[in-house]
Amino acid sequence: MAADGDHRAGDSDIADPPRHVLLTGGSSGIGLEAAQQLLEAGHRLTVLCRDAATADRLGEVLAQVAGQQLDSRLATPICDLSDLASVGHCAEDLLTAAEPIDSLVLNAGLQYSGASEPRWSAQGFELTIAVNHLAHQVLLQRLLSLLLRGTAPRLVVTSSEVHDPTTAGGKVGQPAGLGDLTGLRQGPGAAMLNGVAFNAEKAYKDSKLCNLLMARELERQLREQGQSLPVLAWSPGLVIPRSSGGFFRYSRSQNPFGQALFALVARDLLRLTETPQRAGALLAGLATTSQPDHVGFQYWSNRVLGPGRLRFEAAQPSVEARSDDLAHELWTLTAQAVANAGDRPSAGAATFGKLRG
Repeated sequence: MAADGDHRAGDSDIADPPRHVLLTGGSSGIGLEAAQQLLEAGHRLTVLCRDAATADRLGEVLAQVAGQQLDSRLATPICDLSDLASVGHCAEDLLTAAEPIDSLVLNAGLQYSGASEPRWSAQGFELTIAVNHLAHQVLLQRLLSLLLRGTAPRLVVTSSEVHDPTTAGGKVGQPAGLGDLTGLRQGPGAAMLNGVAFNAEKAYKDSKLCNLLMARELERQLREQGQSLPVLAWSPGLVIPRSSGGFFRYSRSQNPFGQALFALVARDLLRLTETPQRAGALLAGLATTSQPDHVGFQYWSNRVLGPGRLRFEAAQPSVEARSDDLAHELWTLTAQAVANAGDRPSAGAATFGKLRG
């Protein structure tokens, strides 16, 4: 997974021994691109889908890649990340099936830029944080035992450079920052993690900061227990597809003219974006490369060098993302908030807040 020169997303070689990859956010955007490439390379996929209709559509798309072998290489369990009860039921089913996971890829992301009012999850959490962070920590904690039983296991977490206030994307609008986590301490009904007034763009930035802190805390806890595995967080860069789907579909519904203008300038005039196909190849490579360069936590960023030129390389996350104290506090408070919201594991499952393995 070395990056040299002007390494372009899409150059990743994923022709490695077949792996079982569990993926969130695999029904659209870069997750769908990665799923297609993983199937083409011979890997087996479990793609968590929001509902049956999404699972059916995904199966139709991926059948064009895998053909008659699809049934044996693709599973699409229902898991609505905006509903912690659904996440818990899905995790229980996967634990019952007891199939080891070689690569756990927490990739799903939600943003609804331009909205003036927060949206809420089934348990009353602000929707961006519920989908991008809370649900993923629940999955990580509940499925960790399956991951640790996998072959050369690794965790991959999709973050974004906007988590860092010093980057180009992070400087636009209000910066990411969790403060003292007042909103998370409050639990359901808090519009923002730091307890301030709602801002949709900042909510997304904060969730991407949470992704990095969660990944770092997981790696630290495992290391203290004498266990190690690659924990790879990454930023795909700015990916704006020409289709109506993908990551920006919710933001387009809020501000279609503004989003169209932004796409024209960033993608077509300044050429600062990455293609979904190449970003998908990067994600597939992170999930399957047989010999990661580093065991432990590492952050990779698809950095813009100039118009039409990006380099995928190891980088440092933001100062706040490197705080061990904040990472531990976020993990603990998240576990408490989820448990207090009523999504308690059934008998025999893990207790939220404690690693399983």
